[in-house]
Amino acid sequence: MAREDTGRTGGHRAGYLAAAVVFAIGMAGTTLPTPLYGLYQKEIGFSELMVTVVFAVYAVAVISVLLVAGNYSDKVGRKPVLLAAMALSAASAGCFLLESGLPLLFAGRVLSGGAAGLLSGAATAAVIELAGPGQQARAGFAATAANMGGLGCGPLLSGVLAEYTPWPLSLPFWVHLGLIAVACLITWRLAETVAEPRRWPRLEPQGVRVPAEVKGVFVPASLAAFAGFALLGLFTAVAPSFAAETLDVRNLAVTGAVVFSVFCASTVGQSLAPRIGARRALPLGCGVLIVGLLLVASSLPAKSLVLLVLGAVCGGIGQGLAFRAALTLVSEAAPAEHRGGTISAFFVVAYTGISLPVVGVGALATAVGLRDAGLVFAGCVMLLAAVSGTYAALRTPSGA
Repeated sequence: MAREDTGRTGGHRAGYLAAAVVFAIGMAGTTLPTPLYGLYQKEIGFSELMVTVVFAVYAVAVISVLLVAGNYSDKVGRKPVLLAAMALSAASAGCFLLESGLPLLFAGRVLSGGAAGLLSGAATAAVIELAGPGQQARAGFAATAANMGGLGCGPLLSGVLAEYTPWPLSLPFWVHLGLIAVACLITWRLAETVAEPRRWPRLEPQGVRVPAEVKGVFVPASLAAFAGFALLGLFTAVAPSFAAETLDVRNLAVTGAVVFSVFCASTVGQSLAPRIGARRALPLGCGVLIVGLLLVASSLPAKSLVLLVLGAVCGGIGQGLAFRAALTLVSEAAPAEHRGGTISAFFVVAYTGISLPVVGVGALATAVGLRDAGLVFAGCVMLLAAVSGTYAALRTPSGA
């Protein structure tokens, strides 16, 4: 059971920021390969569909871990799960450093997905629970900002290192291994927020189970998250290919910056959500997301990098608004003893959105080309965002 009161000391207030740093470092490793897929394609030789499959393997691993062990940190404690996530992240980096073909790429992505699956529930809960009295709103923002900020920093870091150093496929992962070591030291010094952690209880796969009192909030929140994460999946899986093949932008640092922009904008959107209110931020975020997708779709026939970046920024802000509101509603509605599991169920839906639509883009690209596949993707996600926003506006409880 999570503690209801984490104390009033400054140490606890610093604790939630330290936990957010750990969260960000772990999530950065999951997007580190994004600008490098083109280099792997040239070195190994595989299609655009295979790029999306490699990416989707990561998402499948995330979902599998959330289903099997999403509530494990509620039992064993947050710190052991965070340390296990760091170990998986380090093993993933090792796979990429030893890479000699597709098998190790797949292994690296599976391990990275496992790390993200453990972090999604446990790190979010730890950040929120380490906040002192009156710090809950800031802690909620710190958790979501660490998630999105970490995801955005991964491509930026690897893009710059790959473009401007002689070791494009190795230095990014060595740097991340150093950051993982720092994250482990920080985690070791964090306060445990589970009051009575058990020593290695057996796994009890929960599936996607949500407490009855949370379901009224969970449905609209998770639908909005699905739509927003579909946009993130597009940028983290195939945006580098869009930039290179459709826009003729081949600088890896620029590619990494474009991907970074959507996650940075998401963080900005998250910062705006409390001022708007969670109930209004959900449908508003979906509306802004639709505008962003229109700009992304327009950039493809126009062959405009400016439109692509504007779409990334606008779509990211919309995603951030909806995501922050959704996670806030879900985490506040969940009882303390089921918070980690409920948050994990929320991320199951979100990561389904980040995987299935992207594989569809890769499959469609083999038949009609990458540009047309991107246009179809944008149209489908715009429709989903419109449905999600309308549902959220009409069905989210008025007290949310």
